[in-house]
Amino acid sequence: MHLLITHLPVFGSILGALVLAYGIWTKSNQTKNAAYFMFVISAIGAFIAYLTGEGAEEATEKMIGVSGSMIKLHEESAMYSLISLVALGASSIFALVETRLKTPFIKSTAVLILLFSLISFGLVARTGYFGGQIRHTEISAGTDQNNAGGEAGEKDKD
Repeated sequence: MHLLITHLPVFGSILGALVLAYGIWTKSNQTKNAAYFMFVISAIGAFIAYLTGEGAEEATEKMIGVSGSMIKLHEESAMYSLISLVALGASSIFALVETRLKTPFIKSTAVLILLFSLISFGLVARTGYFGGQIRHTEISAGTDQNNAGGEAGEKDKD
C-alpha cells in the first residue's frame, strides 16, 4: 500500500502547483479551486503514506541490501514532508473558503499557496528520492550509504 500511495503527494503537489500557476495567470478562480482540491488530496495521500510507512519498513528492513540508515533518513524526511503537505492542504481549504466568500485577498493567497506548494514539492520529492534509494540501488550507485556525505571510493590511508 505504501508504495502505491507515495506517488500521489509527489505528483499531486507539482501538478497542483502548475494548475494553480495557470489559474493565477488566467485569473480563473475555478482553476485555482481545482489546484486547491489537488493539494487537499495530496495532503490526504501524504497522511496515508506516512501511516503505511511503518508497515513498509517492517517488510523491507530484513531484506538483504536494504540500508537501515537510508530507511531512517527517509523516515525523518517524511515527517517534514507530511507537516508541509498537511499545512498546504489546510491553507488550500482556507483558500477555497476565501474564494467562495470573494474576499479581496484571493490573488495574494493564491500566490502564497503557490510558493508554499513549490517548497512542499521540494520536500516531498526529497523524501521520495530517499525512499527510492532504500531498494533501488541504481539510484545510489557509486556512493557509500554507510558514510553519508563521504566521497565514493574514499579509503582510509592509515
